[in-house]
Parts: sequence; C-alpha cells; structure tokens
Amino acid sequence: MMKIAFFEVKDHEEKIFKEKLKGHKLSFYKEALNEKNASKAKDSDIISIFVYSKANKQALEKISNLKLITTRSTGFDHIDLEYCKNKGIIACNVPVYAEHSVAEHAMALLLAISRNITKSYVRIHKNNFSIEGLEGFDISGKTIGILGTGHIGIHMMRMAKGFEMKIIAYSKGINKELERKEGFQYVKFNELLKKSDIISIHLPLNTETKHLINKETIKKMKKGVIIINTARGEIIDTKALIDGIKKGIIGGAGLDVIEGENIIKKGNHQKLDPKLFRLLADDHKILNNEKVIFTPHIAFYSKESSQNLLNSSIENIQSFINNKTKNSIIK
Repeated sequence: MMKIAFFEVKDHEEKIFKEKLKGHKLSFYKEALNEKNASKAKDSDIISIFVYSKANKQALEKISNLKLITTRSTGFDHIDLEYCKNKGIIACNVPVYAEHSVAEHAMALLLAISRNITKSYVRIHKNNFSIEGLEGFDISGKTIGILGTGHIGIHMMRMAKGFEMKIIAYSKGINKELERKEGFQYVKFNELLKKSDIISIHLPLNTETKHLINKETIKKMKKGVIIINTARGEIIDTKALIDGIKKGIIGGAGLDVIEGENIIKKGNHQKLDPKLFRLLADDHKILNNEKVIFTPHIAFYSKESSQNLLNSSIENIQSFINNKTKNSIIK
C-alpha cells in the first residue's frame, strides 16, 4: 500500500482518484504545495501536483519518504529536478494531453484580436452598436512565426495552414522531415522576429527561454506584430511588452499566461517584496490595456484534455506502483 498525497485537486478529480487507486492511502489538499504545507504529506511515498505548486528543495525535503512526484501538467518548471535527481526521486509529467486544446485556444485568441471580438462584445452590452474603431484585419496571407515545433506548435501550424497563412518556425532542434511534411520553413530566431506578422509561443520555460521576448528582441520585430502566448508567462518580460505596445511595435497581444499570474490568483499582496509589487503593477497595466486579451490560464482546460490529463496522471502512478517508470522528466 502506497501513501499518496494530491495537491491542487478538485472534488470531481478526488472522486476519480479514489476509484482508480483503491487499496492505497490517499490524502487530498485543495491548496498548492509549498514549503509551509509540505509537512501535511510528510509520510507520503508519492505526491501529485499541478502547476501552481512550488516543489522546491525547501518543500520536498519535508517529505522524507518521497519516491515519486508527478505533475498533472506538461510543464515542469515548478519542480526542482536537481534535488529530485540527487535524492533518487522519480519525477514525471504528462507530455501529451492538451495539444489540440492549447493550439485551438491560441488560434481563438488570434481571431479575437484580428476581428475585435472582445471590444465588440463589451460595446454592445453598453447598447453601443457603432462599428467605428472595430475594423479588423485578415489573417489569410499573413506570416505567422511559431516558436516551438512540439505537439502544440504543430497543431497551431495546421490550423494556420487552413487560414492560408505563411508559416515559419524556430526551434532549438531542427526536424527536416517534419518541415517537409507540415510545409513550413525553419528560420533563425532573429529572422522570425523580423518577418512575422504574428508570433505564437509554444516553448517550455527554462533558463534559455525565460524573458526570451524582451526589450531587445521586441526591437527586432515587425511594427504592428501580434503576440500570442499560451505557454508560460515568464517567457515574456512584462515590462518590455508594455513598452512595446506603447511604442506601437506590438499591435496586440493574446495572453493565456502572464508573468506572476500566481500572485494575481492568490489575491493577498500585503507581504510581497518590492520586486513582486512592481511585477503585480505591470500585470495590471497589461490586463487593463485595450490591445491585450487575457484569459486566466485556461488554454488546456477542455473536457477532453482534462480527462486525458487525469488518465495519464493515474497511469504514471500505477506504473510506478508496478515497478515501472512512465513519462520521466529526469535525464
């Protein structure tokens, strides 16, 4: 019998976990894991978390018997992999579960910007039916630059192709067969910035991609570029994004994620240090900018992807119980 602790778990998820993992001692917590509450799972063999948990050394060292940590997400930047590796803790993720959902959401954000959907919606609810200032633009014929050619990036390409867009892409690794099959062109990063009318981000967050979109890279972009981000908020420097919009380099942004979004969601700002206060202030400037459409990290959140996520997370746990490892993220 394994002791398994679940953090950031919803009521309907708890019911499924109980049904699929009978015979094991399960505990459930609605809050995200952090160093203050990690002791609740101190005797656990396995912990299951989501993206707002902070599985750093300070938290994990309080779970002395930990053998497996599995995140119910594709991204795993919230887990201290170095600590896990040193302690022999297996870490897993769900590499594929929402590629269609996230790509569809990214395209929805682009379409909402191109045709002023949110502006129109707000206007008609004020009994204003004027079309003044609501002229949109066609995405057909535009060049879209895809940052990241994984599962989500590929689905975004396929939809862009359906809209008759020209597709260029940047990725650290180049797959010539994929390029031929999907009909896009790999280019260098700076060339993508220069040529793209639209940039859609589908990269993981790591030391190389944090603030990849910054003051200097924005200077290289085509004037009026549209930026779509459904990956991780920290890939874009928020202050640089605000500045780019003010200067007219960035014509609009569709964001499902934003730097420091966990601060906004918590809603308790009294104990923030000055750096976080400044970040929070910048976030509010972005959210209140009429050229920005923001959704609260829901690109992954469809009925189908939620079910895929739960199934894969359960499989990760069951595989470990059966002395197998599935979807390990430690190299």
